[in-house]
Amino acid sequence: MNEYSSFSDDFYINLNLGTEMELPNNRETILHYFERIQKQFPTMRNFYSRDKGDFVLEEDKDQGQYRWCTVEARRVCSGQVNPECVQDALDQHKLVLDLAPYMLSVSPLDCEALDLLFGFDFTYRGNHSQLVAEALGLPPSFERLMDVPAASVISYEPSFTLSLDEECRVQCRLSIETRTSAYQVRTGEYPEDQLSVYFTARQYGSLNPDTTYIDALTNLTKVCREMVDDYVIDNVLQPLARAIAMK
Repeated sequence: MNEYSSFSDDFYINLNLGTEMELPNNRETILHYFERIQKQFPTMRNFYSRDKGDFVLEEDKDQGQYRWCTVEARRVCSGQVNPECVQDALDQHKLVLDLAPYMLSVSPLDCEALDLLFGFDFTYRGNHSQLVAEALGLPPSFERLMDVPAASVISYEPSFTLSLDEECRVQCRLSIETRTSAYQVRTGEYPEDQLSVYFTARQYGSLNPDTTYIDALTNLTKVCREMVDDYVIDNVLQPLARAIAMK
C-alpha cells in the first residue's frame, strides 16, 4: 500500500509529455516502442488503437490496479492506478522518458510541456459541488450567496495555479472535478460517481541543453510530493473525506 492510498478511494500518478511536432506513427516504430515497455512490464498485454489514431498498451483493469501507456499525435502518456508504492509509478514514467528520445525521436528541444499529475478519486453518491462547497468553504465574497433561499450549488470546481519561477516555466495547479449535473440536482437522483482532486506540476517549453527529461521529472516529483504533503492532504483531501463520511 502506498503512502497516499488511505486519503481517497483511488490514487494514480500520470505523466504527459506534449510535443511541438507530431510523433511517428508507423507500425514498426509504435510496436517496437510498446514491445520495449512490455519487456519491462510483462503484464501490460492489452494493445489497441483508438478511433483518433492513438495507440494504447495497458494491463487488465478488473483488479482496480493497473498500468497504462499511450502514444498520441503529439503526446506521450503514462499512468498507474493504485500503485503499490509511488516509486513503482515513477519507475514506469522514467522508462517512458528514457525510451521516447531515441525510439520516438522526441528531442528535449521538442518539449511543449511535461506534466506530472497526482490524482485522487472519491466515490460519492450526491451533489458533488455542494459537498465541495461545504467541505472546503467558499471565498468570503461568495459566502453570502449560500444564504439565498432554496439555493443549491450545481457547479463548483475550484482551481488554483501557481508559478514557481520568475519565467513561469514551472507551474503547479490544484483543481477539483465534480460530476454532478443540474438534472441530478433537480430530480434528486444521484448515481455513484467519482469526485476528483488533481495536483499537477508542469514544466513548459524546451528543456535546457544540460537538462534531461529524467531531470525534469525529478524536479516535478519533488514539487508534487512537497505540495501534496504540506498542503493538499490536510486542507483538501482530509476535509473531503470527512464530509463524505458524515453524509
